[in-house]
Amino acid sequence: MDTIAAIAAGGGAPSAIGVIRVSGPDCFAVCGRVFRAARPFEELEPRRMVLGEILDSEGRVLDRGLAVRFPGPHSYTGEHSAEFHCHGSPVVLREALAALFAAGARQAGPGEFTKRAFLNGRLDLTQAEAVIDLIDAETAAAARNAAAQLDGGLRRALEPIQEALLDITSRFYAVVDYPDEDIEDVRPEEIRQAMLQAEDALTALLASCKRGQVLKRGVRTALVGLPNAGKSSLLNALAGYERAIVTDVPGTTRDTVEEAVLCGGVLLRLIDTAGLRETEDQVERLGVERSRRAMEEAELIFLVQDGTVEVCPENRAHWEAEHLLLNQVSQSGKPWLCIASKSDLTGPQAFSLGLVQKDANNPAACLCVSSVTGQGLDKLEEAVAALFPAGDPGEAGSLLTDRRQEDAARRAREALRRGRGALENGLTPDAVLTDVEEALDAVGELTGRTAREEIVERIFSRFCVGK
Repeated sequence: MDTIAAIAAGGGAPSAIGVIRVSGPDCFAVCGRVFRAARPFEELEPRRMVLGEILDSEGRVLDRGLAVRFPGPHSYTGEHSAEFHCHGSPVVLREALAALFAAGARQAGPGEFTKRAFLNGRLDLTQAEAVIDLIDAETAAAARNAAAQLDGGLRRALEPIQEALLDITSRFYAVVDYPDEDIEDVRPEEIRQAMLQAEDALTALLASCKRGQVLKRGVRTALVGLPNAGKSSLLNALAGYERAIVTDVPGTTRDTVEEAVLCGGVLLRLIDTAGLRETEDQVERLGVERSRRAMEEAELIFLVQDGTVEVCPENRAHWEAEHLLLNQVSQSGKPWLCIASKSDLTGPQAFSLGLVQKDANNPAACLCVSSVTGQGLDKLEEAVAALFPAGDPGEAGSLLTDRRQEDAARRAREALRRGRGALENGLTPDAVLTDVEEALDAVGELTGRTAREEIVERIFSRFCVGK
């Protein structure tokens, strides 16, 4: 491999400190041409910061900063690596990087440092994915889970599955390949028991998918309702600032507005939609269509109703439209909350539960809130937390957090189920173990042991340059 370099921190806007990373077989020689200290770079004490001068491509002093070297294989990438810590001026960082290029390094690609760590056996694929999850974490819970996975939490959950299946396959082939040796045959009951235990473990992992994906990417949540129901005000109240424009004029919101908020410990990706109504306004009509699509794509729906509108004959048209919308939401099959807004103007008793049909998909909760005073927002948080429970803190790191992992685990489980069914129907162990080997390959995809090159490339393409 050649030597790579990249800005790891800073470079976009001025900051107090910037970091440049270097890795590769000629790392120390390249760095020695750019960094001047009391001792040659190759002789600097490993893993200890040293003050020196950072030189540009012409050999002129560019900055004074710190350098640290990490001899391989005891480094992040598994090869010789180094870092420069200097002032976070974008100009300084770019010039220092250019000097490293002139000295023999090249620009690192997205995720190339972590990819080298994977290829050199410093990380498995689940740990590599945890790196980007940790960088992208938007909640403390997501960060803790990613850190635990980076520490090998998911790998440790998979190891008993792999070991049990490898044990029965290796024993079977040992008997076949060395018939003259005194090796005990694998009994069908042992094969069945190993497959059943592995299947149960994979089922438990798959049960964690929803929690893992909620931690990682949040819950796509659509705020729907009639015009002027209080949707934008609710979004602003949850966000803590005026993210959406709010007026008394119906139809103010004409396009979807998105904002990520933490509600009940759950990351909600709120989508404020245009009020759902029939309209002749072409622009508003487009907004209404987008609202319907947002509702279809959502994983959670907040149905917001104007709590100031009385249930009376004069407001019959309003409540007929409200009733129609409620049926649409309840029949969507999505979890949803029924929220009466503006309780500061009406009091908490303004909400009419009679609209919620008993034969429909009832809401998870019916709430009265005020976006002005904050009244009822605590109950809203409790309702969201109940829908998406945090789970056992001890399972942090062992959650499946993306669709690639879920797909591999599901294929492994299906192969084991086929194999167990075949065994119970009287097939011989050699035929059954074909399914066991397929399960092993799928589990190996999770850790990277059997992952195809295109899968690996796709994973690391999501990384930022410098990581």
